[in-house]
Amino acid sequence: MADSKKKNTSKIKNEAEKEAELAVNQKQASGKKEQTSNESKATQSGGGKTKPEDMTKEGIKDLKAILKELTDEGREKGMLTYREIEDAFEKVDISPEQIEKVYETLEKLGIEIVADNIEEEFEDFQFTDGLEDADLDDLSVPEGISIDDPVRMYLKEIGKVPLLQGDEEIELAKRMEQGDEEAKKRLAEANLRLVVSIAKRYVGRGMLFLDLIQEGNLGLIKAVEKFDYRKGFKFSTYATWWIRQAITRAIADQARTIRIPVHMVETINKLIRVSRQLLQELGRDPTPEEIAKEMGMSEDKVREIMKISQEPVSLETPIGEEEDSHLGDFIPDDDAPAPAESAAFTLLKEQLIDVLDTLTPREEKVLRLRFGLDDGRARTLEEVGREFNVTRERIRQIEAKALRKLRHPSRSKKLKDFLD
Repeated sequence: MADSKKKNTSKIKNEAEKEAELAVNQKQASGKKEQTSNESKATQSGGGKTKPEDMTKEGIKDLKAILKELTDEGREKGMLTYREIEDAFEKVDISPEQIEKVYETLEKLGIEIVADNIEEEFEDFQFTDGLEDADLDDLSVPEGISIDDPVRMYLKEIGKVPLLQGDEEIELAKRMEQGDEEAKKRLAEANLRLVVSIAKRYVGRGMLFLDLIQEGNLGLIKAVEKFDYRKGFKFSTYATWWIRQAITRAIADQARTIRIPVHMVETINKLIRVSRQLLQELGRDPTPEEIAKEMGMSEDKVREIMKISQEPVSLETPIGEEEDSHLGDFIPDDDAPAPAESAAFTLLKEQLIDVLDTLTPREEKVLRLRFGLDDGRARTLEEVGREFNVTRERIRQIEAKALRKLRHPSRSKKLKDFLD
């Protein structure tokens, strides 16, 4: 098992280093074309970051080291936040396209990337470019999703809206500051395809594709309201974080029939990742004890998390090829009496009524009230006394007399068979 872990760790490190080197090479190839622009940005930011055209072997080594450090930390914690990744690359000039590659690499290695305090993420935001227009133009539906008319119509409709240039975004933002609602609408509509591009990544997590898009649209609207063009980065870069947060929050809140708190959802996801990892290493399903040891928590806690993570099943779920019956039809009711007991109870009730008919009307009513034979609620002597407007002692005497009559063999023999 130790050798297997070493092999997996070595494989992860090699993949991480390859991705880092690929990102650096891409950046170096585009560095000459963007030299003037990057020098201008470096002058405005006051230096401190490694420029791509000046990237040496030391720079490449640093980038690999950063990615390796992130990978090790992510494997240990089971997840990383966007802020942690951003801070790790703070000293390296890396574009949003390349940071997306970093995200993809980490996710392939089984490391989940989660949002932290989104307001703080925007205060010191470092990236100064948006997603590629090619991504925004990608309105294809993810695999496994059937195309119905509403989805097709929506994608066709938003595809008609032209994308905005950087100067157009700034102009619209200035008009929004003056209260122009039309400018706000124009900025939101031009970025609807960005929402679709991001929503595709979250398909299969318990929500319909259209629902994911709608939740992402709410995040887009929030981004439009809070966008500050003076920060110097494109709107699509800023909006991406709000859209991701809106979608992930909606999945946590709505994807399950019984809502689970966000922090517990993250713990469940971590448990699932650890279980899959151990399944590959051991060649069998891991035990709760093994999962607990890997996650660094108690076995009881792991069992509790596994119980919480179970999905409820509807009793109306169709069963059989013809689907003419439901799951609820096959689940016994432990509280329901057995047929034999129910039949015996019915016969006892009939015999009891016959026996009570042999008593006087007052005695019969006193016994019915005292033992709750009609409604199941037994009355006290005082309550029955108020009913007949007599004392408790008198009711006790009537009850005792009626019971003596029932014990007479002529009456009791009818009920003895039910005592076994």
